[in-house]
Amino acid sequence: MFDDPLLLARLQFALTAATHYMFVAFTLGLAPYVLFCQLSATLRRDAARMRAVRFWGGLYVLNYAMGVLSGLVMELQLALNWSGLGTMFGYTFGALLAVESMAAFFVESTFLGLWIFGWDRMGRWAHWGCFLVVTATAYASAYWVLVANGFLKWPAGFAIEDGTAVIDDVGALLANPSALLAFAHVVTSTMLVGGAVVAAVSAHHLRRGDDPDGMYRRGVRHGVALLLAGLIPTLISGGSQFALFRRDPPTSGATYTAAEIAAIEQGYADGGAGAAQVFGGLGLALMMLAWALLFCVGALAAVVWLVGRLDRWRWHLRLLAVVPVLPYAASVGGWVFRETERQPWVVRHHLATADAVTEMPPLMAGVSFAFFTLAVALLGTVTAALLIRFARRGPDASPLASPDLSAPDEGPDRVRPPSL
Repeated sequence: MFDDPLLLARLQFALTAATHYMFVAFTLGLAPYVLFCQLSATLRRDAARMRAVRFWGGLYVLNYAMGVLSGLVMELQLALNWSGLGTMFGYTFGALLAVESMAAFFVESTFLGLWIFGWDRMGRWAHWGCFLVVTATAYASAYWVLVANGFLKWPAGFAIEDGTAVIDDVGALLANPSALLAFAHVVTSTMLVGGAVVAAVSAHHLRRGDDPDGMYRRGVRHGVALLLAGLIPTLISGGSQFALFRRDPPTSGATYTAAEIAAIEQGYADGGAGAAQVFGGLGLALMMLAWALLFCVGALAAVVWLVGRLDRWRWHLRLLAVVPVLPYAASVGGWVFRETERQPWVVRHHLATADAVTEMPPLMAGVSFAFFTLAVALLGTVTAALLIRFARRGPDASPLASPDLSAPDEGPDRVRPPSL
């Protein structure tokens, strides 16, 4: 294994992408909830609800910062290890990632900075508007990334000129069915992640009897509601993607002849397909098992909610506290299955994986694998530890905790205390 640069490069990217997606899923799942909470607090001019916004927003900001770092690590190793992809498809696949960075990520980061440092410095509605832009651009960023990923699975909207792919149909590129179906699935599945985390953190504090403002009683209801709302749409949007699996893309034959495509796929089947099929099968099984368990937990929570014990039964709160493991496991398993299904192609029927990898000696490939694996492992471990620490410590220790809630009623956070 450790003397095969191609296998090391594939495994390295899989670990990096899986870790990065865990940050992305939490970002997309929590952003709408923070937006909703701040809208509610702004309309009510409720200090207690705004305190909750600072708490959940602090977790969002911490996760976002680490997600940026993991994204930079992923793009760096993508450029270093997969130079063949950039050489042939830099004007298509690379252009989509560039648009994502310029049109979505930079706007998102700018308005998030305004939101973080704008407390008490701008009007309530202007401040909420900043996070509205943050939420919208977070989903726009996800869309552009999935257009790029969908292009790899279902290449369309381009032509080959002098051995280089160039865009010739923007509409076909942006309306790629692989991208649209994946985007719908990401939107619904991250709803499960956000709901599970909100419910878990709220359940932990309710078990400790720590809920002076009622934020955790609201949180456990909101979290369970998000779980219930996302379960069936996640299943439908995920299952709909199977219609494209193993089908020839519309541009098949533009780069390789049918005979060459068959030879590459047969060579892969005779050589290294076994391990990939095992990993893909395990990913699919993990995704389906995690979703099934999550469905059972959601159904149980709905029953407990109906009898009025959602925030009271300690055994149920203990169960909710570990629920986030399930949507995270389903997300990672689903991505493993999606990406291994595309093999032996980086761009289906246009660029074989073996031709896209950067040529390097086994020693260099091993060093690269060790370095990037260690980097993403450290990022993931540190982020998880910090998120758990701040989630347990509550709103007073949040990175966005207000230094003074007794100041006059001005700014987004200077609101009247809740009525007794």
